[in-house]
Amino acid sequence: MIKPRVLDLFCGCGGMSLGFEAAGFEIALAIDNWEKAILTYNHNHPSPVGEVLDISEFDDDRIDSLLSRGTIDGVIGGPPCQGFSTVGTRDVDDPRNFLYQEYCRIVEKIQPKFFVIENVQGMLTLGGGFFRKDIEKRFGELGYSVNFTILNAAEFGIPQSRKRVFFVGILNGPKFKFPTGESIPDVNTKDALSDLPELDIQHEGIHKFPYPGPPATDYQRYIRGSAKSVTEHLITMHTEQTKSIIGMIPDGGKIRDLPSEYWEVRKYNKAFQRMPSEGVSATVDTGHRNYFHYRQNRIPTVRENARLQSFKDDWVPQGSKTSQYKQIGNAVPPLLAENVARTLKKYL
Repeated sequence: MIKPRVLDLFCGCGGMSLGFEAAGFEIALAIDNWEKAILTYNHNHPSPVGEVLDISEFDDDRIDSLLSRGTIDGVIGGPPCQGFSTVGTRDVDDPRNFLYQEYCRIVEKIQPKFFVIENVQGMLTLGGGFFRKDIEKRFGELGYSVNFTILNAAEFGIPQSRKRVFFVGILNGPKFKFPTGESIPDVNTKDALSDLPELDIQHEGIHKFPYPGPPATDYQRYIRGSAKSVTEHLITMHTEQTKSIIGMIPDGGKIRDLPSEYWEVRKYNKAFQRMPSEGVSATVDTGHRNYFHYRQNRIPTVRENARLQSFKDDWVPQGSKTSQYKQIGNAVPPLLAENVARTLKKYL
């Protein structure tokens, strides 16, 4: 059976691509202007289809070259969201806010059967809803029935509260009905992380660790993938004072659980918290210093953040540790993308 072929714009390290591939799609090309993310993308794909390219440079000649190699059935991607984000300053005039127009230009040229845009919730409200209305108008004029909703990764068996808006357009078809995740069991942070080795030192020079035992949950069995050992699991070394402060925050607690003299220790007090062992993690962001392991007095490792985003253990990010955290925090959770993709296949 021929797999539907997809173009991934703003692909980052490949979360959405992995989800679509798991659902039976083929990625024909993936582009992003961030070289380190493309290094990760290609390292984790048997055919390195990732290309370092700014979307403005993806012109008609490049599109024609892509189409000469086969039909493109869908276009997917998440334009940069910093200008829409409710964290920090929202700027209506941030040039990144208008990159969806480049996305639209490419869709107009290719005319795929469907498109998927993922972004932060702020895209719906910034500018009095201008961006949402403009997306519906532009793609509607191209013949797409456009639907949008907010999906929370936690409702799809992912151990993280992550609410993102998804726009899906079907060419000359009915409006897309989004999956709900109702039949998918919840996964908490303990379910996701408890089988990883417990480390209290950095283990300089050691980059692979054996699993301490068999997987204890269905999620652990799934997330190990084909990996035989754990990588990207080096801890960040904290001072004894920092570990002492973290240690005062209870399971699932926040900065207000500390004595009042510590309340100003971080500007974003709401983000200074410990994961709940029996609940889902807060949103995994591009940093990593504001939330802590549910039991150990430290920030999550790169591998733990990857698991919270539903990247399997055989997926290995490239670049510096800081870059790896950023790549993971920017990504679409593969399991969430897979659920959207499986539903989309019914419309093809």
